Amino acid sequence: MLKMVPILFTTFIPSTLLAQTHTLFIKQGTTLVRSMGPHFEIPPACLAAFITISMLITIVIYDRYFVPLIKRYTNNPRGITLLQRMGIGLALHVIVMIIASLVERRRLNVAKDHGIFEKGKIVPLSIFILLPQFILMGVADNFLEVGKLEFFYDQAPEGMKSLGTAYFTTGLGVGYFLSSFILSTVANVSQRNGHKGWILDNLNESRLDYYYLFFTGLCLLNFFFFLIVAKNFKYKVEKGVDHA
Repeated sequence: MLKMVPILFTTFIPSTLLAQTHTLFIKQGTTLVRSMGPHFEIPPACLAAFITISMLITIVIYDRYFVPLIKRYTNNPRGITLLQRMGIGLALHVIVMIIASLVERRRLNVAKDHGIFEKGKIVPLSIFILLPQFILMGVADNFLEVGKLEFFYDQAPEGMKSLGTAYFTTGLGVGYFLSSFILSTVANVSQRNGHKGWILDNLNESRLDYYYLFFTGLCLLNFFFFLIVAKNFKYKVEKGVDHA
């Protein structure tokens, strides 16, 4: 179990990204045009459903098409190793945050062009501009979340499988606590020396695009740390599975 602890550490930052999808991503949606027709508005929280939808679709594609194709070359029944699957998910998280930063910059530019700076004012931009970051997060979850659950369970010793599963939930829990710490720290630091700050109650005056770029940097550092840890990880010997 101890040899999996470094891998566990690499799951903390990705879990903080999941927290953003249920907090700041949704809050962005409240500032955008949500109407579909004259009598219906989309609840911003509904966008989170696209994470699950895209993950389910990607899982089917992954299992039915990707694995049979790639295992011809790797001779691995799983197609690729569990750590390789997790690594792809971590790389996708970097792309998610870059997209999120670009979308937020677009939202702020439209708000500025229309002179919208007040709290609660709706920016004339469709809420569906947020869809790419939600959908790609679901794709990343297919690789990382599914991969790490299987990894911790698979690599745990016999008789300690439940503890391996607990590693998975521990990563999620720590990530959510870490998200709150990072948010408050960045908010306080960015307001020093008379600066307005990146994270304000009024999103139309905030700079979430900078915050998302900061997260992009964290994801990159975490990805490189994962590569080092994964390279030195020795899989538990499992009959019939090539982990090379």
